[in-house]
Amino acid sequence: MATCLVTGGAGFLGSHLCDELLRRGHHVVCVDNLETGSLHNIEHIRVPEFEFLQLDIVQPYFVERPIDVVYHLASPASPIDYLRLPLHTLKVGSHGTHHTLGLAKRHRARFLLASTSEVYGDPQVHPQKESYWGHVNPIGPRGVYDEAKRYAEALTMAYHRQQGVDTAIIRIFNTYGPRMRPHDGRAIPTFMRQALQNRSITVFGDGSQTRSFCYVDDLIRGMIALSESGQHHPINIGNPHEFTLLQLAHEVIEVTGSSSEIIFEALPTDDPQVRQPDITLARDLLGWGPEIELREGLQRTLEASGADALVGRGGA
Repeated sequence: MATCLVTGGAGFLGSHLCDELLRRGHHVVCVDNLETGSLHNIEHIRVPEFEFLQLDIVQPYFVERPIDVVYHLASPASPIDYLRLPLHTLKVGSHGTHHTLGLAKRHRARFLLASTSEVYGDPQVHPQKESYWGHVNPIGPRGVYDEAKRYAEALTMAYHRQQGVDTAIIRIFNTYGPRMRPHDGRAIPTFMRQALQNRSITVFGDGSQTRSFCYVDDLIRGMIALSESGQHHPINIGNPHEFTLLQLAHEVIEVTGSSSEIIFEALPTDDPQVRQPDITLARDLLGWGPEIELREGLQRTLEASGADALVGRGGA
């Protein structure tokens, strides 16, 4: 049984990762400052193999228990959060990653950085391969998140090359599922909340911009596969099936049985026009590929969460 440290463990992805690691028989130390995470996401975990530490990884921190694997997921991740917390987002990517890598070094633990497809910016290559360096606006409003993750990747590789830390980097593409916050500003929770209230669904631009949506169970399976591999360089994990946001809106309306209409609003600054992962490396090196398609994933999200949680009543 391995002991796994999960930073950001009370967040959307982090809480699902904690669940799956526990299901596989591991001990889990969950670290979160609850800035964007919530105790509601982990309140169902009532086993002695799980411990929660409320602390801010921007400051130096220590864990007494021997750690075998570190999953570094902590970061504001939605536009609403990182636009509200720009300096904290940058500090989590820099100071927080530095402190967590130092902890992994002290424990001689495998370290996995949860990076993001946002490191590609508004890509000029489609689909995005790990070898592509990206097209990012470092001074735009999204730059605090994009550059925090790009810096965290550079820092992770520096610790690997100079300090000998056993590191891995996962580039996460759009992921969805139960426990997403209804008001976090991302497309699926926003569309589902609006649809369940029979309110107009707001699509930015003309809705032709694309995203590739990966159900959370598939993503967590890929993340653990990468952590258990010997890979060090970035690997994309996401669903390569691409949808326009207009298609997504229609799917959500059908799954929820909503009477919502679709309205269009101006595009946000630096909103990417395309987003699709090339998962060749994940398939070849990890034997991983997504199994749950969008319609099924939306139905699972609705069934597992319940309408009240998805519209922001009675949940996190």
